[in-house]
Amino acid sequence: MNSAEFFPDGLRDRVNEAIAQAEAEKIKQRILDKDSSVWTTDQSVAKMIENSLGWLTVADEMIGVVEDLRQFADEVRQKFRHVMVCGMGGSSLCPEVLARTFGQQPGFPELLVLDSTDPDAIASFVQRIEIEKCLFVIASKSGTTTEPNVFYKFWYDRVKSGANFVAITDPGTPLVETAKSHGFRRVFLNQPDIGGRYSAFSYFGMLPAALMGLDIRTQLERAKNHTDIDATLKLGAAIGECANAGRDKLTFLIDPKFATFGLWIEQLIAESTGKQGKGIVPVVGESLTDPSVYGDDRVFVAISLGEADFNLDALAAARHPIMRHPIIHRQLHDIHDLGAEFFAWEFATAVAGWRLGINPFDQPNVQEAKDATKELLAEFTKQGHLPDTRTAASLEDSVKQQLAQIKPGDYIAFLNFIEEIPEVDHKLQEIRTRLRDMTHCATTAGYGPRFLHSTGQLHKGGPNSGVFFQLGAKDKTDFPVPGEAYTLSVLKEAQASGDFRALTARGRRVVKIDLGDDLLSGLERFEHAISSS
Repeated sequence: MNSAEFFPDGLRDRVNEAIAQAEAEKIKQRILDKDSSVWTTDQSVAKMIENSLGWLTVADEMIGVVEDLRQFADEVRQKFRHVMVCGMGGSSLCPEVLARTFGQQPGFPELLVLDSTDPDAIASFVQRIEIEKCLFVIASKSGTTTEPNVFYKFWYDRVKSGANFVAITDPGTPLVETAKSHGFRRVFLNQPDIGGRYSAFSYFGMLPAALMGLDIRTQLERAKNHTDIDATLKLGAAIGECANAGRDKLTFLIDPKFATFGLWIEQLIAESTGKQGKGIVPVVGESLTDPSVYGDDRVFVAISLGEADFNLDALAAARHPIMRHPIIHRQLHDIHDLGAEFFAWEFATAVAGWRLGINPFDQPNVQEAKDATKELLAEFTKQGHLPDTRTAASLEDSVKQQLAQIKPGDYIAFLNFIEEIPEVDHKLQEIRTRLRDMTHCATTAGYGPRFLHSTGQLHKGGPNSGVFFQLGAKDKTDFPVPGEAYTLSVLKEAQASGDFRALTARGRRVVKIDLGDDLLSGLERFEHAISSS
């Protein structure tokens, strides 16, 4: 690998050595052969890994059901105006990328994705759809995930017809029985040897793609035939070794034409590598700035459709590692190359896990927040209210104390249990930029509960370098959860408090910020408190 243009001295040598070792140990072929010894010699762990490698061959399998999916899509388009995927994490992020990238296709339903328990967000969906003309896709690998089950109860209570529902799940899950007993239009049994974040080419990604009218055969064939595995091996070895060298803030520069792809990459990398005190921190959505602002913990990866002006030369001149074509600049030829891109990053992440010495297919710390949430909901059912977790300190003091804990090499993460709307996105982006420029630290942002199934693993299992601001605000509306003692607002608050408990139990630096009754005004006050610190 001729990497003098891309890596500063020292790091260049380490990356070349990592690539040479990957080639000497035949890592590429061993992964393609589904050899679990790439990652472990522990037989119990090996068995789990062997049951997680179906993503390597799923494109072949799914090509065999393309016609069935097309026929079903033709049936659906005659009856429905919207298709709503109700899922979390790996069950919803690929459809989210496809929906935002390709938009509504002529003659097909509009694809919507619900992955939030925020009642204001759900209220906006209630207003947006004609419920009898919406097909709800309940997507859950385990069939027991809280959020998809709540979404199902919420919509079924309103439409009262199983013909408006489809399920995607593994064989034998409780969701299969629910679907049968309630007369779902169809149940799609996914390949069980695929973890959620590696499921883009399974039914979890391809059924929604077909229903919105995309050419899924082309997507699958690009994934199967248009990925340069040798280059992808080098990409994975490079990002893994950069993290070993302290360059663990993997900063993505993504073409605006498919910017949502960053959400999917973020989940894949954070949940796969953030464990055992190690991890790669994916930084998505930061605006590019003067290279002097970035610390020496950054690595930059550019992904574009054709040429895009990311000012890479200025970053290289400042001796920041940059990964670009042909080794690492992931340059797409047309938008359907996203198929190849999904697979390339799955493979690269598996290689990075090898280099970090971790299992990239488990998520050992995700359950901690789930368990804390269940405890809080049990307390609510018994006592009629959740414990008060508000801080006694003022907003200004809370912000000042949290900022005082930041040190070089940290990252700042916004954990947002608030409605995801453009105005909020814009203000959070301004706040991220201000803090990055003040501290020279990387910044990330995620909406709960979605990030609990994504970067939440990294936050708790990765290095203790995160400084967390958990943002909450009063909901404007609320809905009961059918069959439960709690409402959506209570569920969301329990999820936020559960994550707070899990983070503090891990000794993480986290503060809860109450933005009050007016979300945007609260963000303005928060930004002012940062500026005044």
